[in-house]
Amino acid sequence: MIYEGKKLTEISFPIGGIGTGSIGFCGNGEFYDWEIFNRPNKGSINAYTHFAVKAELPSGETIVKILQGDHLRDLSGQYSKLIYVGFGYGPAGGTMCGFPHFKNVTFKGEFPIAEITFSDDDFPAVIKLTAFNPFIPLDADNSSIPAAFFNISVNSLKDDVKYSVLFSVKNPFDASENLDVSDENSTAIMLKCANKSPDEKDYGDMTVSVDSPNGILQQYWYRGAWQDIVSSYWYEINAGDLQNRVYSEPAEGDVATVGTAFKLNSNQEKNIRFVLSWNVPNFYNFWADYEQDVSNILWKNYYATLFKDSLDTNKYCLHNFDELYRKTNEFRNSLHNTTLDPVVVEAVSSTLSVLKSPTVVRLEDGTFYGFEGVHELVGSCEGTCTHVWSYAYALCFLFPELERSLRETEFNYDTEEAGGTHFRTRLPLGTSFSGDRHRPCVDGQMATVFKAYREWKISGDDQWLRNNWEQICKILEFAWSPQNPDEWDRDMDGVLEGRQHHTLDMELFGPSSWLQGMYLAALKAASQMARYLGDTKRCELYDDLFQKGYEFTKDNLFNGKYFTHKVDVTNKSYTEHFDCPQYWNEEKGQLKYQIVEGSIIDQLLGQWHANILGLGDIFDKKQRKIALENMFKNNFKTSMRDFANMWRIFALNDESGSVMCDYPEGAEKPVIPIPYCEECMTGFEYSFAGLLISEGFIDEGLRVIRAVRDRYDGEKRNPFNEIECGSNYARPMASFALLPIFSGFSFDMSNHHIGFSPIVDGDFKCMWSLGSGWGDYIRNNEGEKILIKGGALRLSSISVANPELIKTISADGKVLDFMVDNNTIRFTEIEIKNALTLQY
Repeated sequence: MIYEGKKLTEISFPIGGIGTGSIGFCGNGEFYDWEIFNRPNKGSINAYTHFAVKAELPSGETIVKILQGDHLRDLSGQYSKLIYVGFGYGPAGGTMCGFPHFKNVTFKGEFPIAEITFSDDDFPAVIKLTAFNPFIPLDADNSSIPAAFFNISVNSLKDDVKYSVLFSVKNPFDASENLDVSDENSTAIMLKCANKSPDEKDYGDMTVSVDSPNGILQQYWYRGAWQDIVSSYWYEINAGDLQNRVYSEPAEGDVATVGTAFKLNSNQEKNIRFVLSWNVPNFYNFWADYEQDVSNILWKNYYATLFKDSLDTNKYCLHNFDELYRKTNEFRNSLHNTTLDPVVVEAVSSTLSVLKSPTVVRLEDGTFYGFEGVHELVGSCEGTCTHVWSYAYALCFLFPELERSLRETEFNYDTEEAGGTHFRTRLPLGTSFSGDRHRPCVDGQMATVFKAYREWKISGDDQWLRNNWEQICKILEFAWSPQNPDEWDRDMDGVLEGRQHHTLDMELFGPSSWLQGMYLAALKAASQMARYLGDTKRCELYDDLFQKGYEFTKDNLFNGKYFTHKVDVTNKSYTEHFDCPQYWNEEKGQLKYQIVEGSIIDQLLGQWHANILGLGDIFDKKQRKIALENMFKNNFKTSMRDFANMWRIFALNDESGSVMCDYPEGAEKPVIPIPYCEECMTGFEYSFAGLLISEGFIDEGLRVIRAVRDRYDGEKRNPFNEIECGSNYARPMASFALLPIFSGFSFDMSNHHIGFSPIVDGDFKCMWSLGSGWGDYIRNNEGEKILIKGGALRLSSISVANPELIKTISADGKVLDFMVDNNTIRFTEIEIKNALTLQY
């Protein structure tokens, strides 16, 4: 993923840990979106924060440049509603865009690592700036470090040139105190909040360091009025007079600089490492509009339980820089060095950036928590919303312990005695719910059931399943509980018929294939868990309900072309029975917000989940093939130019996209149909694409994915920020499921079994990840290999597409005896730490 020219315009690559907030690293090397203060802060800058390089040539000529490319966005300024700044005043000067900078810039964005290469005709070196934060599968703590890591590589083109590389950072706190904290390993400055104690609200500190002892250090830029501060800095850096400066009294807006200097000859290269770490330890709920006042209840960010302060963090980062980069780069290579179509890798990797954004929080004990996305200054839709996050498949495979913490929160804090689950978790944990605002949501509630199944299969933790089994059953059985006021399946016929709240923020009445499919997937997953645990009575009940629901769906919800929603929109009794008069269109005599005969993009969503989780058929195979053919014809639009969209505009002009719900000619469309009907939302598009691909429509699925990524090309939109209800939206992590779909990955760690059956022919390579280990799967004409890159894998069986071809099997170099039983290769249980090799 290489970006140049105008494709650099919208890039903001979030650098930060899981639950630590992040700083946006822009396509041209600027820093935007300073979101490290326990809340979003879109468009923000921390004025004068930048890298600079200086070259002193033997001739005596000195060249100083800011390590940035051309500033391309908002050249008239951004709207701010303030005076003397904003629109009409040009770009913010604090971006340093008005200073000499580099003409030639290339941004390589392979999440979790960004690399920018800078060159210019008048500068005697090519410089590469690498930025990252550790992202290591199964290592949640090292992936949750509150810091940005930078490596600057200077490759000299001339002899005997003295180079200086400097990193300047503004103290962002109200009363700044900048301390020299250098040691024998680094030159470092700690930027503290001087008017608050570490236990107070909004306290913070940052530390900036370079891995050079006795390096360049200036604790404070010159204090003065107007532009004195930056004018003095620029004079000093050019004149070679950047000496240390200390002020005894705190102030506001102080900037500090660290750096190093060295000489190089032609073709020599020098690497310099910088770390910027932060510590804003005390989280509180500042967005609540609850009946309780929770704004004075503080808790620690998880990272604040691991590190004393930003200096502690910084020292850890510098000491472990090489190993953290090595492991992060190993994951980067595993994800990106693959035989998959590049657009698939782009979709998967770019959306992983959500986990490094302010969408994500880790509570004091490490529990994961997420908003749906973020508004400019506050999270968007609190509470790790069960229906939105059920689309996101990245966390469960890459950091399964964090995903399990979500289930435990749902079981322990969000589920009421009758089994109804509030689909949003409130903070602080234990805050009570009231009113109708967070009524149980049928798609999110059913997803909780089959996600529990998934977490068990990924981890193989039987005790975890046993501990939570009664709660899982209670959540599923709420569908027919007499205490369920929405009467989802009150008559226990396996069909959802009552009032059904869902991810499109309204209610459906009567059975729809979309929500029915989620119910069927939950029943099937629960049946398999019950069978494993020996809960025969429940197993038989869930099987019976599934079969009834499956037959009803097959006979009643397929119209010959696609699956629909069975409801009489002229029947006002729904609104009367469920006391929701707002759903009645009195003028037209219709129910509002129903699908009816629309081709909705999620009509087979339950099958998408089932295909990933190995649950088998949720819908009739022949019918769903026909439906998918027609869904692609109906919902995928090659151009939006002549398409009417009265909702949010995520695709327009000649862009392509898949719309939420389409009404082909002759289909009954209510006057006011399902909400968001005409939108293109990427999380839904990715799950649609994944289902197409898993059912054999590979080219069509790739067209859907390519349409999304063409919209997020760097020029029109940020490739690392797919939007829905705000920025850094969680649902697009549905794209991660493309990896197990393409590789035909099956997993059952409760029985120490995995399998691979790629859906494309020829050589194949793709990463995989499970609860105890992760690595690569490789297939070529010599055989198949499962490489372990981290952790280990305990196996007693494996399934592949053609087991009859396997001649020998070895684990970590040791040849194994094996047998083939019902297309499954079985052997004595063994822990594999390096590789399992299957030779033809």
